[in-house]
Amino acid sequence: MELLRLITAGSVDDGKSTLIGRLLYDSKNIWIDQIEQLEKISKTRKTTQIDLALLTDGLRAEREQGITIDVAYRYFSSPRRKFIIADAPGHIQYTRNMVTGASNSELMILLIDARQGVIEQTRRHSIIASLLKIPHIVVTINKMDLVDYSENRYLEIIRDYQEVASRLGLPDVHFIPISALGGDNVVNHSSNMPWYEGPALLPLLEEIEIRRGDTLEQSRFQVQFVLRPQTDDLHDYRGYAGQVSGEAFKKGDAVRVLPQGLASRIAKLEHHGKEVEQAEPGHPAVIHLEDDLDIGRGDLIVRAGEEPLVTKSHEAVICWMDEKPLVTGNKYLLQQHSRLIKTAVREIAYRINVNTLDHETGIEKLELNQVAHIRLQTAGPLAYDTYEQSKATGSAILIDETSNRTVAAVLFLHPQAVDSTH
Repeated sequence: MELLRLITAGSVDDGKSTLIGRLLYDSKNIWIDQIEQLEKISKTRKTTQIDLALLTDGLRAEREQGITIDVAYRYFSSPRRKFIIADAPGHIQYTRNMVTGASNSELMILLIDARQGVIEQTRRHSIIASLLKIPHIVVTINKMDLVDYSENRYLEIIRDYQEVASRLGLPDVHFIPISALGGDNVVNHSSNMPWYEGPALLPLLEEIEIRRGDTLEQSRFQVQFVLRPQTDDLHDYRGYAGQVSGEAFKKGDAVRVLPQGLASRIAKLEHHGKEVEQAEPGHPAVIHLEDDLDIGRGDLIVRAGEEPLVTKSHEAVICWMDEKPLVTGNKYLLQQHSRLIKTAVREIAYRINVNTLDHETGIEKLELNQVAHIRLQTAGPLAYDTYEQSKATGSAILIDETSNRTVAAVLFLHPQAVDSTH
């Protein structure tokens, strides 16, 4: 059975947690004791209806404030597909949490309050979906019951959002009018909106084609550990542990080790302690080379002739996640999975205006949750693919060296990408 990873996004009070609760409740993915607990809380609050949002608002602070703070993950299934759904926070100050949840998602459910329409946070989350190359966006126009199930209001919001989607180049966008509170068009088609002829949300999630984000057709393997047991039985054992991305590696492949540019061949491949002829993408493996080379944690093994970019100067899009602003010239640690290297911000090429989607130049600093195209200079050469090609090798984070705090998500672009984030 296929697995679909998805995330909900939208502004605070748009009903994300309620929608997930409704999906779980109406698809019968809730245990009886959970329902009893919800009924007990509802009686305490003297409400006549079960608050389905409590299924995902797990933190005490979330329940007390009626908001989502952290990303809450829920697992459920239907007869046709399994799902991992991330409930992302809607408040602007928690946009960084949303980026974390979206980075591994194949679909975004973007909620819009039918009364409010397309707002700043709608555009901000759409920008993030565009940058992270999420293949599918399902725009659920919620709280249709509060606008008398108006088809005209639904069509008006579609027109407004299509302009955003066109500007950002979002490839696959679907629209569904719903009421998460009442269950309209969530699992079953609603009789309150007979003018809507499309599928309800769950049937759409079951049918939509899953397209993985990576388009890379080359083989990549970043070294996480160098295995040297040096025991009597394994005196000469030297293996490099990591995870394969892109395409598979095969025994006998000619390879290069980057950024040094060292050449060798694969002598042996291991998977879960057993020797194999081929190491598959997405799987952990241990690679043995024919030559004793100076290879360390963070080095990238690629098949010969399939080398990625290797450079000290980098173009990237970042989402700034720290309350302390980014200023041109600041120095950080850049962590590309297992590779850690010092870096400096050379220039902010432009900042993306969330309201107009325009590129603003002449920017010297970035504030919390702002998105920009920047230029970085690393202390040594770094090997990577563009994020559009590979999430595995095309992404990194910036770390404040003093506090050891993550301050930005980094998505690498091609060096010629100066005027566009796509």
